[in-house]
Amino acid sequence: MGAVLFYWVLKAVLTPILRVFWRPWVEGAENIPLDGPAILAGNHLSFLDHFFLPVVIPRRVTFLAKSDYFTEAGVKGWLKRVFFSGAGQIPIDRSGGKASEGALRSGVRVLRQGRLIGIYPEGTRSPDGRLYRGKIGVARMALEAGVPVIPVAMIGTFEVQPPGQLVPKIRRIGMRVGPPLDFSRYADMADDRFVLRSITDQIMYELMALSGQEYVDMYAKRAKEEIAAARAAGLEVVDLRMETLHTEFRDVGAVIYFLRKVIWIVPGFTVERYRERLAELHERIRTTGPFTARTTRFLIEAHRPQ
Repeated sequence: MGAVLFYWVLKAVLTPILRVFWRPWVEGAENIPLDGPAILAGNHLSFLDHFFLPVVIPRRVTFLAKSDYFTEAGVKGWLKRVFFSGAGQIPIDRSGGKASEGALRSGVRVLRQGRLIGIYPEGTRSPDGRLYRGKIGVARMALEAGVPVIPVAMIGTFEVQPPGQLVPKIRRIGMRVGPPLDFSRYADMADDRFVLRSITDQIMYELMALSGQEYVDMYAKRAKEEIAAARAAGLEVVDLRMETLHTEFRDVGAVIYFLRKVIWIVPGFTVERYRERLAELHERIRTTGPFTARTTRFLIEAHRPQ
């Protein structure tokens, strides 16, 4: 009862503040049922995602939140613990396997009570604003509880407060809610990992279509680890697009010089692989001709893991 009261008091306090400063808009709100259980599966761009979704939904949403929020030390950790515990959120261990089973079972119990569960299949915030591979826990919950999954795409929260930024910027954010996804045809296959993977991939595809994000077929946690490794090795971490390279660098030599100091974020692109490919690239690039968009594409493809 205390958690329920805390949730509604907190929502009453935060809603006018969030509406005045960030003016959240929503498309497809009619896809969220007025009653009955459902899973709201969202992309995870910012810590603020936890706040904006409940603002536009009249019903209470119980989130599966990473266990770090309940165990972090210091004043900041205490504030997070008070907020998430007080609001009745469920801690989930992101290491997967048996460590996550308890949280998933708790989520199923909440759904069987006819309530809404909010979950971020990526398991952590995107390090660069792109959409990463989803974990299969969302599919398992949907099949075990027999409920639909509603994709909810957050728009603009990464630009307002990306990971590592303390003070959020003031700019408008939004949400796009897709039609419910019915997976009842797989009701008896909750233990089939191939089915769970397929369901999860479909959910992520819907989020990609709603959000317009670029999809990366790797887990966000691994991407963060690779970025950290690159920084530890003294490399600047830059997320480059082909158009960016072609616009900012007008000759091959400039690109080669630049790429010696950066690591382009792609799946499986480790520091060791970067150094190996750079040596090969330096030799091959001399035969590519004038510096054109085609040359730029070659540069990027040459840096992809083989």
